[in-house]
Amino acid sequence: MDFEDGKIVNEDWEKYRNKGWRFVRTNLMLLAAGALIVYLASGLFIVQQYELGVVRRFGRLNRTVGPGLHFHIPFPIEQVDKPKVAEMKRMEIGFMTVSYDGSARYRDIAEESLLLTGDINIISADFIVQYNIKDPAAYLFNVYNVTQTIKQAAEATMRQVSANHISDDILTEKKDIMQEEAKKLMQNLLDSYGAGVSIQSVKLQDVVPPDPVVGAFKDVASAKEDREKIINEAHGYQNQLLPKAKGDAAKLILESQGYKQEKINLARGEAEKFLKVREEYRKAPEITRIRLHIETMERVLPKVRKVIGAGDKGELLKLFHLNAGGVK
Repeated sequence: MDFEDGKIVNEDWEKYRNKGWRFVRTNLMLLAAGALIVYLASGLFIVQQYELGVVRRFGRLNRTVGPGLHFHIPFPIEQVDKPKVAEMKRMEIGFMTVSYDGSARYRDIAEESLLLTGDINIISADFIVQYNIKDPAAYLFNVYNVTQTIKQAAEATMRQVSANHISDDILTEKKDIMQEEAKKLMQNLLDSYGAGVSIQSVKLQDVVPPDPVVGAFKDVASAKEDREKIINEAHGYQNQLLPKAKGDAAKLILESQGYKQEKINLARGEAEKFLKVREEYRKAPEITRIRLHIETMERVLPKVRKVIGAGDKGELLKLFHLNAGGVK
């Protein structure tokens, strides 16, 4: 009886043990299935409208996917990057925007903003670079630190551009030209790196002389303004004198021409008079001689009373009483 009771006990124990193993095995299978489901669910991902999904398999580019719900083999086989290809990125060079109590403040970074110009002057130029991603795969895999690379390229190209212009042009009217030149050079440089970005704009903000030489630049600017003022005054004085001088010259020329014509006419009249006198002289030499003598005396001694008398034989030819009014 005791043996039989022991046999019954052993059978009950075996039954309970098998039931326990089945329970454990079932729970383990359910746990494994749940873990597998969770693991596979971790491969689901959503790409937003402004993003592009880049799937890497064992670290290498495998495929790209557009906006929507997608699946990838979970980690560590595949990983997903979602760069924001439609986002306009902004980079500040020479300054940094910081916020204090909700208001924007700016902190200068001198080592980034100082530029050497073509006339061997130093200026401080803050500028902003705006860019977006044009090739997500290149953006993610070709350059180790693409943000730092873009910043260094921006500084290098702006220094190259500033070296091609003089400080006065940079501080005044050549900003737009510099921005376009910097944009093109920066794009070419980043394309040579395969950075996968598109430079949209380069905008100069504050372009000023460095603080230690502000006074000298102001003195130079003041001297240039004085020079321009003197030049303008000289031009005004020139514009005032030239018309007067030209008028005086024209007047003198006209007077000279009139005087010339007057003398020519007078000479012609005298010549014609002389010819007529010569003709009369040929007809009556003696009378003409006396008349010329009398006219000469009237012209030379207009106010003297004169008596013209005897000829060679002592006879009285004529008696003239001359006064200022003529011959009587």
